[in-house]
Amino acid sequence: MNKDTYYTWQLSLRVDRPVEGCALQSHAYMYGKKIDDRYGDIDMKTALTKVCKEPPPQHEFSYRWFRGPEVDFCAYEDCPRRKSFSPHDWSMHALGGSGCSLQCVSTQSSLFKSTFCNSDCFCKAWKTQYTVKDSKLKGGDTMQSYSRLNGLATLASTPLFQRKKSTMDDDRDEASVGSTGANSNNSNNSAALPNNPYSSTGTPNPYSRSTSYTDYGAPQFEDANPIEEWVEISRDQIYIPTEADVGRKLKLEAAAYSIETGELLMRRVIKTDLVLSRAPDPAKRNLVTAKVSGPRGGERFRIVTYNILAEIYATQQQYPYCDFWALSWDYRFQNIIREIIDACPDVICMQEVQADHYESHIYSALSEAGFEGVYKQKTRASMGLAGKVDGCALFWRRSKFHLVESYSIEFNELASRQATQVLGMNPRTEEGISYLNRLSKDNVAQLVVLELAQPTMSTRSNREPINQVCIANTHLYSNKDFPDVKLWQTWQLLQELETFVMSRSHNLPLMICGDFNSTPDTAVYDLLSRQAVHPGHPDVNMNHGDNSSPNILPDAMSISHSFQLGSVYSTVMGEEPRATNYTSQFKGVLDYMWYSANNLRPLSCAPVPEEKELTKHGEALPSTQYSSDHVMLISDMQIMGSRPPS
Repeated sequence: MNKDTYYTWQLSLRVDRPVEGCALQSHAYMYGKKIDDRYGDIDMKTALTKVCKEPPPQHEFSYRWFRGPEVDFCAYEDCPRRKSFSPHDWSMHALGGSGCSLQCVSTQSSLFKSTFCNSDCFCKAWKTQYTVKDSKLKGGDTMQSYSRLNGLATLASTPLFQRKKSTMDDDRDEASVGSTGANSNNSNNSAALPNNPYSSTGTPNPYSRSTSYTDYGAPQFEDANPIEEWVEISRDQIYIPTEADVGRKLKLEAAAYSIETGELLMRRVIKTDLVLSRAPDPAKRNLVTAKVSGPRGGERFRIVTYNILAEIYATQQQYPYCDFWALSWDYRFQNIIREIIDACPDVICMQEVQADHYESHIYSALSEAGFEGVYKQKTRASMGLAGKVDGCALFWRRSKFHLVESYSIEFNELASRQATQVLGMNPRTEEGISYLNRLSKDNVAQLVVLELAQPTMSTRSNREPINQVCIANTHLYSNKDFPDVKLWQTWQLLQELETFVMSRSHNLPLMICGDFNSTPDTAVYDLLSRQAVHPGHPDVNMNHGDNSSPNILPDAMSISHSFQLGSVYSTVMGEEPRATNYTSQFKGVLDYMWYSANNLRPLSCAPVPEEKELTKHGEALPSTQYSSDHVMLISDMQIMGSRPPS
């Protein structure tokens, strides 16, 4: 006997934590699962599943956004969140790491039915409560109605620290039309028509189309008498919360319609968390002035370097101490751009700039702020979708500079050239393959020559003023177990720069900025600061044990360069910062700004914030305040004339 084949239709709907000014993207997906006749395996209680004899047809979605009423989210009068919706006050860190919405269920307490934003506020408020002798509850309910509850409070929402998404994807919310919970054997969507205010069971239909919305998914202990009005605010897939939304919840309704017939297939409604206000402006970074001596210099410019943490690396697995919504690109982008623009730079060196975000967000934002820029992505293919690969970006202020030359460097290409043209290796042999595998890490560098938009004129004391500057921006390999690769990349970069600079002018000022993924005790730092590497340095004498990895470095005496480079922060502050990368796993200096000491001098730099400031709103970086795991470096530089020959 042939058995009938059935499918469960499900509509998945998700949205991130809403924050003022950050684009809120709805993620709707409808799919079907083949179940044959195993009705016993279907959860008949869920209102999000529909049983049909056919898989879901091709469909499209319509969206409706609603703004909720003002809510009393914490009954503790001294709770800072009663007056503030700042992301800093609503993070896991601010809520004690285990914050969750609570509601008092002790029927004899004066706090009965009061809601609290976390357990700390509940405990503090409990000290002020008193006993109410009347055991009759609001709404006519009796104490026995709540005898199944243990303790004094119950969770009113999902614990914040356990959420992998910042969404209240509440199954108690509105059921989708024609779901099994309403009519498990009906596939004609007759259980609740979209324009009928009542379902077939006589209960209110939450999908009746209107300009206002009633909250049918309210927690069971809330007073059911007040009617919560939800006002429609948008019908776009993407919604950007405004100041009017702050402190309220939003609802998103997604309806799937058949492309062929226009029939309503399923509908789903979810409620978000409270809308937070935009993050406060970044803290001001005061500059420390260097002790400058010598002749008066030329033109000044401000330069910053910043690893902004690409979205593809900003995962909760990597940064479990940071809220999921604070790791989202839209939230971090707002903070990062404000921080950069607030620093008033003339030149911006950025690392870990994701290719698709450069096109969609970063270039347009900085262009609007008066900058022009170039981008170079890493050599490797994107991670899954197009544009999901990071790289380096270099910007300059149009009113200060204009571009003369622009080049990019691919270290993979340099490795191939070194293997074949210098060492005479065959890239197809085992030796050649091993050598290239060790060095081909997809890292890149950028090189531009900028000319002052208003050149310095010749004077009696400065007959040949310098009006150009060369800026290099790079991001070296990150793996701590490959110090030889980082040293090789640094050496090759310096060789390329020597060839480039010397072929144009022996007096062309040079700055090399970026994330070198190397601490001050490494051979990379020695090479940059001392023009050579000590032959006894462990990074030069790596022991690969079973010789599984080739020796990619030449003799230590050959690893050198002719630039006289200084580190901006070491020169101005007397030492490198304590850390430019501050996470729970690593705290140390990886980012630098190097300058040619014969024709540039640092006038000032912005110290890296103290540890207590970095951890004010989070265990480590990133946090709601600092949206990257790196700290931006800032410096004022001055172009100098060349020193007279000795």
